[in-house]
Amino acid sequence: MGQTVIEGGSAKPFVSVIIPTFNRARSVVETVKSFRAQTYPGDRFEILVVDNGSSDETPMAIPEMAYRSPRVRFLTEPRRGAHFARNSGAKAARGEILYFTDDDMIADPNMLEAIVPAFETGANVASATGKVVPLWETEPPAWVLAHCKNEILSLNDRGEGLMISDRDPGVFSCHQAVVRHAFFAAGGFNPDTNADRFVGDNETGLNIKIAKLGYRFAYVGKSITRHRIPGSRMSQRYLNQRFADQGYCDSYTTFRERGPGTVRLIGDAASQISRAIPSSVLALGRSIRGDSRWRLNVARLFYIRNRVVYDMRLLASPKWRRFAMRSDWITEAIEAE
Repeated sequence: MGQTVIEGGSAKPFVSVIIPTFNRARSVVETVKSFRAQTYPGDRFEILVVDNGSSDETPMAIPEMAYRSPRVRFLTEPRRGAHFARNSGAKAARGEILYFTDDDMIADPNMLEAIVPAFETGANVASATGKVVPLWETEPPAWVLAHCKNEILSLNDRGEGLMISDRDPGVFSCHQAVVRHAFFAAGGFNPDTNADRFVGDNETGLNIKIAKLGYRFAYVGKSITRHRIPGSRMSQRYLNQRFADQGYCDSYTTFRERGPGTVRLIGDAASQISRAIPSSVLALGRSIRGDSRWRLNVARLFYIRNRVVYDMRLLASPKWRRFAMRSDWITEAIEAE
């Protein structure tokens, strides 16, 4: 089992904050400001903003910030997909620790200060996260508060303490710190989308690869970041899309875990289809009774559909199967068909 070692004696480890962005000029500027305000020593971290093909003011706004602050660097990644941008940022980064976030996050001032010690526990931690709480842009409806204050909105609240685990404790790439050498040994993030087509399992895949290398995970409750939640994410349409994307993701993950097999893929698709009728019946019954859980049952139908679609894509295409089994996304990436 490899060991996580932070170099530099008593000096704090150097951290590279990596922020992929796409057409969110105003939002990403606020994200960068929250990192410029960190209590972590200013000479011990850098901020890399990776533009993923924006057509708004981002290509002008971030270089202007970089001009005013030597800690901010501006990069571009033309391949569409946030995790292509994250991997490109990691290759350009100088940090011993790579911290990944999104362009709609606002970090608390002591966020970095709180998360870095997780790697100094001697517990072989290579990936750490913390608390992700909502920053509602509009008042959330009751059903969102009841059912979506969790992974559906990339939120994570496991309390105030420190947890160390052999398994992923709910790490999202909007709030994830990774030891550099473990990140590269794992092959970086698996892709999520490419040219608006869903292809992989993103941070889920990275965390699986990190665990297989023998490393552990940490949750640091005092390391807090805030996720902007716009009104558009408090809708049935968004919920359906979130579940649909998860269907693709889970099919990809399962295929990587279990490997190719015609009978298995057909069986997995048939198993998913068999769940469609119960979900439909539950959705109808709960809707009639005024039980807001009908929304989850409807979204589950979109999940089932996409699980089946992705399984059939894997069944039909040897090229797609080879693409799905790839683990190294740091070296030159290939395109899916």
